[in-house]
Amino acid sequence: MKKLIILIVCLIYFAGSEGQTFSSKEERLEWWKDARFGMFIHWGPVSLKGTEISWSRGGSGIPIEEYDALYKQFNPVNFNALEWVKVAKAAGMKYIVFTSKHHDGFCMWDTKYTDFNIMNSPFKRDVMKELSDACKKEGIALGFYHSTCDWHNPDFPLTSPGGEVKRETSNLDRYTEYLKNQSVEIIKNYGPLLVMWYDVPQQFDSVRGQSVINYIREIQPDILVNNRTGAKGDFDTPEQRVGSFQVNRPWETCMTIGRQWAWKPNDEVKSLEQCLHSLIRSAGGDGNLLFNVGPKPDGTIEPLQVERLKEMGKWLEKYGYTIYGTCGGPFKPTDWGVSTRKGNKIYLHILKWFGNSPKITIPDCGIQIKNCVLAGGIKIKFTKQNEEYVIEFDGKLLQPINTIIEIEVTGNAMDIKPMDISISGTPGI
Repeated sequence: MKKLIILIVCLIYFAGSEGQTFSSKEERLEWWKDARFGMFIHWGPVSLKGTEISWSRGGSGIPIEEYDALYKQFNPVNFNALEWVKVAKAAGMKYIVFTSKHHDGFCMWDTKYTDFNIMNSPFKRDVMKELSDACKKEGIALGFYHSTCDWHNPDFPLTSPGGEVKRETSNLDRYTEYLKNQSVEIIKNYGPLLVMWYDVPQQFDSVRGQSVINYIREIQPDILVNNRTGAKGDFDTPEQRVGSFQVNRPWETCMTIGRQWAWKPNDEVKSLEQCLHSLIRSAGGDGNLLFNVGPKPDGTIEPLQVERLKEMGKWLEKYGYTIYGTCGGPFKPTDWGVSTRKGNKIYLHILKWFGNSPKITIPDCGIQIKNCVLAGGIKIKFTKQNEEYVIEFDGKLLQPINTIIEIEVTGNAMDIKPMDISISGTPGI
């Protein structure tokens, strides 16, 4: 009877999944990999201070008592979930991951398990409910970042600053139940979800972490989970750097568009080239990019961040076919570029190059090259020389951010094993 009830609950929640239905976790994972690009959002009362979320609790000149009381002033009257989702959509992002609870323990939804939540702020609105509704309206998949550790909860063994202070008394088993209960509450209230993105396990080992994953999958069996519960999860999460070339296990780089996860006054925003190169290099390594914004205390996203994201979206409108639905390779990443592939096409992305007359040498991989063009349709020269193909074109055709060579092969590009590629000329460093 219990299993039947769980099955019925699951079917109810699966019915409204952002226009997507999945018969298995593996199917949802493939959708996520094809999506390639998502928005990370770190936000909470700490935005009133403009310091880093959670890490400035008891540090950065903010006493713990003062930090924990910030929610009493938190009133983001200009928050508009639909505007956030439309920004993500304009950027070409396919999913959003929002911080439901960071290490500071403050909950951004109407939870029944603690009073330390947004409904007890002056704002008194469930931002996660509004964000869930907006995502479903706009066809954007939704997941939640949920801190594994909790430096506010008295049952968690460690506290601030930085989770380096050990409490005299704690109860990790009771805290684990709290974490499980809140996770299920989120899935039931706002799901079905793409992912539960946990972080900083600290006292959690692989057994305890896996127990959390197993528990939430009783409610949503196809939900994705990252590798930060203490257990391995479904994918790796390199932070503030593009991951290495890895085709045997999914991964997702999480990275800030500025210099800080939470909002920072006058934060330095990455250039369009830096932003696009992070995305392209992630795809070329067979990974995703989860790109973070930190909304302001009033609930709006910094205009410069919005502008940069929309510029990325304009590029993706034109060249997204070389990113979405592709796999990394078959040529391993280099200092000057990466490759992606799909069907009978290989897309070679030249990201850094100085000088004229690029010459790219590709080993004979057992599949014949049929045609080579620059993105946009300009044919370029390619010749077969012994056991190699040589591609050459005029350096004047190089583009400032990314020059894409479309290589058409006679077979399936996915059948080519990853290999190194060489280049002659003056590649950028």
